[in-house]
Amino acid sequence: MNKKILPSTTKKARQRSDANLNAEIRNQTISNINIYKTASPEIKNNRISALDHEWDIERFVETNTALIVLFTSLLGIKKSICFLITGLAGFFMLQHALTGWCPFLKCIRKTGIRTSEEISNEKTVMKILRGDFDQKPDDAEEMLRITEL
Repeated sequence: MNKKILPSTTKKARQRSDANLNAEIRNQTISNINIYKTASPEIKNNRISALDHEWDIERFVETNTALIVLFTSLLGIKKSICFLITGLAGFFMLQHALTGWCPFLKCIRKTGIRTSEEISNEKTVMKILRGDFDQKPDDAEEMLRITEL
């Protein structure tokens, strides 16, 4: 039996997140889709552009970890406890990179920060709505389900 040690890169953060938070984020995505369903092509293009610039969990964690490391390294010149914080930040970053979990994942997800896959799924649905594809289901949930396959 082939047992995988590390989770799939695209699904690791969602697998490690609370199911209720995942459902809330998915429902918000469906709500977003329904809002833009009847919008003009220009508004749909603007939404796609906004999705291109939306920060995903990876970028958020990487940026915050880098800031912690930089800040505590500067403080570490005078206080040795800062090196412990720097080490913990590095450890949690490594843990998140490998497993998709870090101590602050639940808080991050509660703010609505999505995975790159969740953002990409909404972007694909916006392209369906814009008419980029031949088939276009009418139901927002069905469109999102197709992209999640």
